Amino acid sequence: MTDFFKCSSLLGDEVVSKMARARRFLQSRAPHELLPQVGRTLKRYALTSSRPDKRTFPVAYGGGKPCGDDLLAGHGMFYITEAGKLMLDCTSGHYQMTWGYNHPELCALAAEAAKLGIVWDNHSNIPSMPVKILAEKLVALAGGNGTGLNRVLLGLCTGSVACGAALKIMLMRYAMDRARTRLNAPVIIALSGNYHGTDIVAQTMRGMWPGLLGKIQIVQVQPNDCAMLRGEFRRYGRRVAGFWAEPIMMNREAILLDANFLGLARDLCTKHGALMALDEIQTGFWYPEVFYFRRLGVVPDLLVVGKGMTAGFHPLSALIFREELDILEQYDAISTNGLASLAALIALGNISLIEQQRQQLARLTTRHQRGLETLAREFPQIIERVNGSGFLTGLKFRRREDALGMHQAALGRGLWLRVHAYHEGHRTVLMKYALVVDEAVVDWVLEAIRDLLRSTPWRRGGTGKSVAL
Repeated sequence: MTDFFKCSSLLGDEVVSKMARARRFLQSRAPHELLPQVGRTLKRYALTSSRPDKRTFPVAYGGGKPCGDDLLAGHGMFYITEAGKLMLDCTSGHYQMTWGYNHPELCALAAEAAKLGIVWDNHSNIPSMPVKILAEKLVALAGGNGTGLNRVLLGLCTGSVACGAALKIMLMRYAMDRARTRLNAPVIIALSGNYHGTDIVAQTMRGMWPGLLGKIQIVQVQPNDCAMLRGEFRRYGRRVAGFWAEPIMMNREAILLDANFLGLARDLCTKHGALMALDEIQTGFWYPEVFYFRRLGVVPDLLVVGKGMTAGFHPLSALIFREELDILEQYDAISTNGLASLAALIALGNISLIEQQRQQLARLTTRHQRGLETLAREFPQIIERVNGSGFLTGLKFRRREDALGMHQAALGRGLWLRVHAYHEGHRTVLMKYALVVDEAVVDWVLEAIRDLLRSTPWRRGGTGKSVAL
């Protein structure tokens, strides 16, 4: 390697030196050894020289904000900031780091793949062996012919593109039925507070771009409101092209959908000839069953997965669907970086880790959720309820100001959490553990939250503007 391509020449000597030292510190200690230092500033790892700021970033993505809290090096669930502060990541990055930062087995798998000649990416017309094996594995996990989910579209980089592909199938199927097209514009039923990506149609489903979409009509229903759902299907009948839902709505305070509600949606879709899409971009690969719908007993027509499939290594998403819905042409829904060979191999490694640790994951998810429910019982005057299931959870506070104050106090304590308090009625602190979590971390975080709930100074503040951190 020439000097030009060394990290130090690209990032700077001090950055590389401090990064390497911070990484060695994190790697050389077990989680229970790191926990007592969470929230402390370890000055020996802090950057001291001038470094790039975020002045070129858009304001919505941190433009103009200080850089000290930004990540310098990470390992497992822990990371050290540019200012040298040790943080515990309780949200798996942006909900996508299935096994935390730089999981050693997945890193070793990627290194071995490079030696074998497995390429990073390739043209969609020449899918590699990892991609083909991954497609077969996803079908098997979804139940294959037993559920009817026996086709996989893997030429999709992000979840937004995967959701877009599912929407295209819904609309294409509707357009192919001439009797239905004469009825009027197709109707898509979605849940209020949904998040199905950044495509303009998907954003319209959650209320953006009013009046600009054209003929497609979006109807929102409240989560778990069976009467409202029945009413909308009764109103629009065969105009309904499709129904959309996320089993756990991480964009709306981790609301857990009731199996009976989803079962009703399944029955209504079948009755009216509509397609049911389950968006498991959040829930997929975070449970022992891999796909959350397997524990609900409700089989969708279209299953969207992404985010955690490749454990944060490289974005790769998939749409799993029934054979008779294989109606799109080759380039109707595709990403340049879909079918990425190395990413597909990492996805197989990710699934293998989940399968190896199913019993431990089941035990830890129960331990975490029961611990949060205990906190809710201990502090009923502060906490309204616990939302979500397993590691995808939220503490809903009784006051918005308390949710904001608790979030800021947790960040100060070294717990990287998120807060939903930017829409009317939202007041929930969110968590999504990486699957590398162990009993020591679960118990330590519960006790740290308990200590914060016992304190009072943070309850006097927290009225500032909320951001989606």
